[in-house]
Amino acid sequence: MINRLLVANRGEITRRVFATCRALGVETVAVHSDADADAPFVAEADQAVRLPGDTPSETYLRVDLILDAARRSGADAVHPGYGFLAENAEFAAAVTDAGLTWVGPPAKVIAAMGDKLAAKSLLAEAGVPMLPSWTDAADVTDFPVLVKASAGGGGRGMRIVRDTAGLAEAVASARREAAAAFGDGTVFIERYVERGRHVEVQIFGDTHGTVAALGVRECSIQRRHQKIVEEAPGVIPEDVRERLHEAAVAAGRAVDYVGAGTVEFLLAPDGAIYFLEMNTRLQVEHPVTELTAAGGLDLVRLQLLVAEGAALPEEARSPSAQGCAIEVRLCAEEPAQGFRPATGVLHRFAVPGVDCEFGGLQRAGLRLDSGVVDGSVVGVHYDSMLAKLVAWAPTRAEAARALAGALARAELHGVATNRDLLVRVLRSPEFGAADIDTGFLDRHPEVFTALLPADRLPLAALAAALASAAGRRAGATVLAGLPSGWRNVAAVPQIARFTGPDGEIEVRYRLDRRGGLAEWSTDPADTDPPAVALVEATPDRVVLDVDGVRRAYRVHRVLSEVFVDGPDGSASLTELPRFPLPTAQLAAGSLLAPLPGAVTQVHVEVGQRVAAGDLLLTLEAMKLEHPVLAPTDGVVAELPVPAGGQVRTGAVLAVIGGVDPAPSNPEEDPR
Repeated sequence: MINRLLVANRGEITRRVFATCRALGVETVAVHSDADADAPFVAEADQAVRLPGDTPSETYLRVDLILDAARRSGADAVHPGYGFLAENAEFAAAVTDAGLTWVGPPAKVIAAMGDKLAAKSLLAEAGVPMLPSWTDAADVTDFPVLVKASAGGGGRGMRIVRDTAGLAEAVASARREAAAAFGDGTVFIERYVERGRHVEVQIFGDTHGTVAALGVRECSIQRRHQKIVEEAPGVIPEDVRERLHEAAVAAGRAVDYVGAGTVEFLLAPDGAIYFLEMNTRLQVEHPVTELTAAGGLDLVRLQLLVAEGAALPEEARSPSAQGCAIEVRLCAEEPAQGFRPATGVLHRFAVPGVDCEFGGLQRAGLRLDSGVVDGSVVGVHYDSMLAKLVAWAPTRAEAARALAGALARAELHGVATNRDLLVRVLRSPEFGAADIDTGFLDRHPEVFTALLPADRLPLAALAAALASAAGRRAGATVLAGLPSGWRNVAAVPQIARFTGPDGEIEVRYRLDRRGGLAEWSTDPADTDPPAVALVEATPDRVVLDVDGVRRAYRVHRVLSEVFVDGPDGSASLTELPRFPLPTAQLAAGSLLAPLPGAVTQVHVEVGQRVAAGDLLLTLEAMKLEHPVLAPTDGVVAELPVPAGGQVRTGAVLAVIGGVDPAPSNPEEDPR
């Protein structure tokens, strides 16, 4: 029996495993980096062991430190979560060699499936259908293709290539990213199927010879080849579902699979299925399988039972699907800027209507699996996922509507997220009709627009100004009984200035002696703004009557930052001081770091001429490469950060100067 379990991971998955452990009476041990010392998963553990350092290579990827933590805490079992060491065969072997129970498949299975090239060869012999693939770029003649990392997963190292010209650079870039993420830069090339769907089968094996398929998940909505929307059972023809189950079980039996695993497939438009990879761990999207299994399933509980040597329970051998569950991954990133990861303090994280958190056996209307709480710091060292929100309903349409509604009403303050993108996807007619594939986001740029329409931003800014005024009035000690903003002589309006998503916005307003809104505008030239009446204004809530329709706004202020959540969407504003101090001026042509990270490669030299779009350097942050491109033609004037240098957000990475026009006649060149 497992009595004390150490989870060799962090964040949401660690909290998820701990939830099941509490229900089963298993004691819990967390390991944490210095950056995670105050994280929720650490506070929830019965014991916690510090791993000195911040980066994954210093902490969560150190097998010796993890095993030492197990010894010091008295843990008798280790659960790897997902990511980090979850699919590391050497770690699995080291755990068992230390006399601990390993909650996962045997090391030999992890090794066999961890090398995607070897896995394809092995499973092809077992009759699992495969796509054609190549290891040498010179052999590729059939485009488009997909460059893939042989080790690891999560979409890292993947590149779509549509012609010979871009293949060499795609292979080189994929190798760099794979080496940084997994310590193995081996890549291979696979035929890319247009309009293909990414589907997968949850399998479970035990030590008594059982390998069962627990259902199919649809995971086609992806960014950077990483899933962001998953659902079960998916809109898939029954004959295709049966073939997927059969192929997945065949793959599991071919390697004597034990524990939770996922066999991933590409579903072509003609109904053909092709093996992609086997993930030898619990998947991020496992909640949709748990919620749709008739009678409910707790996959972490099954992992622990199988690790203890028990047979897979009868109810888990072939569960039937009931209803529909849809999951979204809420990430700290800027979708409109190429999904650039975002960092900062999460001042508020509140999702309305949540029925349960980390639910196992309980079916919920709305389930939240989160790694963060109010005040959590989102740093640069780890994956950008903050939480998973899952909706279950009798029908797919109901689940999508409930999930979109909860997301739209959520208060997510302080860090940019992909929330608006997710809501747009869930509410799109194409998603509703299940017209989806892995290229969905590329074909639907409209889903990248913010929920808050541009013409509604002035009302959000007005609400922010009125709430700020109410806050000042609430703290007033002189003439506190007078309405906020009231004047004997209405000579000039009150003015509040903010920066918003599209630049600066100025709110002018005047209150009458009863505290009502006498006039307002955000553009001095606008002589006919919408008719607005002030119904209520407190420091955290403003109700406006707009053309006869009442609209309530929730307002949350943190120093100069003001977050407004209203019926149309959310706005993040920064209130500007009335008398700003002078600031230092950057050199013209300065390129600034969009987020903290490390400069991994510098591709140019000072004095080199560059054209707009040329690659200057590569910044690595949150396990991903971010190319820094020349915004215009010019000459590299400065490169203040060498390769290997660490930078903060806003640091100058390069300065591009202007180019003197080339002389028309070489003899006239004065040099």
